[in-house]
Amino acid sequence: MPALQIRLCVALFIAAVSTTAFADSMSPVGSWNTIDDETNKPKSLVRITEKDGVISGTVEKIMDPTRQDSKCDECADDDPRKGKPVIGMTILTGLKKEGDNAYGGGRILDPKNGKTYNAKLTVIEGGKKLEMRGSILFIGRTQTWVRVN
Repeated sequence: MPALQIRLCVALFIAAVSTTAFADSMSPVGSWNTIDDETNKPKSLVRITEKDGVISGTVEKIMDPTRQDSKCDECADDDPRKGKPVIGMTILTGLKKEGDNAYGGGRILDPKNGKTYNAKLTVIEGGKKLEMRGSILFIGRTQTWVRVN
């Protein structure tokens, strides 16, 4: 094979690998620090997973050592998470891909107040952060989560 063809094959291979790596970095799958709205410090660690095209997220760690035993005492009586430990709890459910970096149609639970909200997330800044939007109708708030891995 002539040198030019070899160089072209190598360049195409590198481009394909780079594109795949970039696409993976734009996925929400991985571990994320949730950030406290008031202190701007990490509040918890949530692992986001994907199964059959559906995104979910589970609390793996709570940063405040005084809240390690937190339970979802405010969850609705008919919610199976009521009274269960927050660590290990699935708080993000049912999101599906809606665009290049956007996922929606799911729900997110705030274990502190026991309320569930419509959830939408958008991966931003090359996969380093995501915007998590929780809302009821048109009223809601957006948090920025920071990728850990």
